[in-house]
Amino acid sequence: MFILIGVFIKYGEMYTLMAGYNTMSKEEQKQFDVEALAKLMKNVMFGMALVVIAGLLLSNWTENSDYEFYALGLALLVGIPYLLVQGNSDRYKKDKNNGQ
Repeated sequence: MFILIGVFIKYGEMYTLMAGYNTMSKEEQKQFDVEALAKLMKNVMFGMALVVIAGLLLSNWTENSDYEFYALGLALLVGIPYLLVQGNSDRYKKDKNNGQ
């Protein structure tokens, strides 16, 4: 699921899947580097998918299904805050010196 979301946003240019971006006015959207935001989303989604896949493999290897749950929790607890902090930083604004 995370891989599909990352691919749809980055390569399918489905920017409306990015929370907050689709609710901005056209003027506000022009202030952001949407390509860089899409790349961030793709990278975070792929990282979260990697953690979940690692948990699935570890679960199968050890025959302990709890690792799947722990991996998903870890992916969500780390990935979502990282995405929120990085996505809301000024790094993705096109004009950083306009004071807005």
